[in-house]
Amino acid sequence: MLRIYLTGEVQVENGNRLLREAKLGGPQGRFVFARLVTERKRAVTQGELAEALWPESLPASWTLALSAIVSRLRSGLATVGLPRTRIIGNAFGCYQFTPPGETWVDVEAALAGVDAAEGALIAGKPQAGYGPSLIATTILRRPFLPGQDGPWVDERRSLLQASLVRALDSRAEALAANNEIVLAVAHAREAVRLEPYRESGYRRLMRMLAANGDRAEAVRAYQQCRELLEKELGVAPSAETESLYRELAG
Repeated sequence: MLRIYLTGEVQVENGNRLLREAKLGGPQGRFVFARLVTERKRAVTQGELAEALWPESLPASWTLALSAIVSRLRSGLATVGLPRTRIIGNAFGCYQFTPPGETWVDVEAALAGVDAAEGALIAGKPQAGYGPSLIATTILRRPFLPGQDGPWVDERRSLLQASLVRALDSRAEALAANNEIVLAVAHAREAVRLEPYRESGYRRLMRMLAANGDRAEAVRAYQQCRELLEKELGVAPSAETESLYRELAG
């Protein structure tokens, strides 16, 4: 199976052969590769790819520059046994990444893991989400195309961070169901740090802290939530959050 890693260091693994990020043709090659892999089920026009690659202004000879980037990508991919002439197709002014067989992409595996873990929670089987949530959190904690910016990269990062928060929620529940409460608390705290205005994250953290026997810290988590919402948004916590607080403060 062809394995592609788009988080952390971008890499391509084909059997026992590995293509490292340095062989993708620099940051531009890395970007084009990530974009084509992410959207490999459709053809991406040269103009769309160029505008994403050079969002502020296109070079005068952007078609030649883009062609050179793709050519270097093809050459790099050929070194791990992928067909140079077919791996990135070019027709009717479009490019499309077409792997020769089954392909595993880390980001896709992570998003599938999030869905599976949340499905396990909905089914009332949080421990069934243990493995999928571990895969998802491990992958989604890695940076996506560090050092590069632009609308498409920013959009993907936002999606991946939101997915990481969902993965952390599921992971905390799976850990708690497995009686790994200290780790569950750590994951719940991380989710709150990433999305500090989300009340459900505080409620989960409060429940995990209480399960760990630390009701005082659970009350402090509530107070942190209340103070932030009042100071930054001018609102009070929801009735659900207040009810949980009263239960824990008892």
